[in-house]
Amino acid sequence: MSAPVGPTRLLDTTGGPDVVGLDAHLQRWGPLPSAGSKALLDAVGRSGLRGHGGAWFPVGTKWRAVAGSGRSRPVVVANGAEGEPASGKDRYLLHHSPHLVLDGATTAARAVGADHVVVHLTAEAAAGVRAALDERARRGIDGCSFEIVVAPDRFLAGQESAAVATVNGKSPGIPTFVGIRTVREHGVAGRPTLVQNVETLAHAALIARFGPDWFRSVGTAESPGTALLTVTGRWDAPRIVEVPLGTTLGQALGIDAGTARGIQGVLLGGYGGGWLPTATALAMPFAEETARAHGTSVGAGVVVLLPTGVCPLAEVARVVRYMEGEGAGQCGPCVNGLDVLATSLEHLAYRPRSLRGGVAALPTLCGLVEGRGACHHPDGVARFVRTAVDVFADHAGLHLSRGPCQTTRPFLAVPTTPVARAR
Repeated sequence: MSAPVGPTRLLDTTGGPDVVGLDAHLQRWGPLPSAGSKALLDAVGRSGLRGHGGAWFPVGTKWRAVAGSGRSRPVVVANGAEGEPASGKDRYLLHHSPHLVLDGATTAARAVGADHVVVHLTAEAAAGVRAALDERARRGIDGCSFEIVVAPDRFLAGQESAAVATVNGKSPGIPTFVGIRTVREHGVAGRPTLVQNVETLAHAALIARFGPDWFRSVGTAESPGTALLTVTGRWDAPRIVEVPLGTTLGQALGIDAGTARGIQGVLLGGYGGGWLPTATALAMPFAEETARAHGTSVGAGVVVLLPTGVCPLAEVARVVRYMEGEGAGQCGPCVNGLDVLATSLEHLAYRPRSLRGGVAALPTLCGLVEGRGACHHPDGVARFVRTAVDVFADHAGLHLSRGPCQTTRPFLAVPTTPVARAR
């Protein structure tokens, strides 16, 4: 058993592209060390690992909070719902390397004192993970019980309170209102609950084996390690890549000046993230702290390179209408605010001269939904729109002066594309 050298860790292709079974997994990585709770909490804390599900919260801090809850035995939720349409990294891990994810879930359970793990995933991933759990049960290698819960097919399914709601069988896939108690205190069956993204757990499984110093050997001081990215627009089909945090996207994706000229703008963080000018996105160090300084987020590792020849305003309108339909429907910003915002974007994309107030009205509409929702769904949509208005300002000016693009083709992944409504 040897630690990976260099930036390729989770995408280790030893054994080829097929599903890595338990024997091949153990041959490659060896068994999990029998470290106790204190040692694991210390190792994860010192590693600097941050959550790769979207929030980038320090994992060590989160695990210690659950471990110290003290009321009752915690539950771990391995979250692979991946409701973001432009992301595929979690599905890749659950399909190709399920045992690495399950090792991470076992590591988390041991660290926080849990005796039960729920694997929360998409329907397509369930059979493969169930087969992996059967392999592990026959060997008796886990010190906790496992359960599989299939997430509903919706954007918000992976939000941690929505995941807990699904596991509890109450309002599946719907986030709960922000209250005094978090799911870390009162989650699955009322017990303290650790909800952790499956990529984060896979990293934790390697930290348990090779230690925090190995993990920090790549990346930055604030964002150590690597990240899996789902990249759309660089190749003929979306591709999962692994990059050291702090590397520039231009370097990581091999984009030269000639290729960059064919990219209108870059979306980071998915449909709750934000747009950046191409030159900025390709040159900045890829890390959460840098992305936030530029008004966006790494999120769940979504990178979209929007090519020329595609109307960016039509794409933004399509996504915002989709996001409006994916809201929880439990507060005004989702029920009314996002509909008005989506309609205004459809005007700009398809009937620009009917947009009351022009482009300047869009940031005002964003301000009416930001910070007012029961969850952060409206905030993410507002950021998506605000940054698009900024990055594609020249294109919006052409729409207002000359009319909409006459020919365009859908590019961004949207599960359903409603007919554009212009009111």
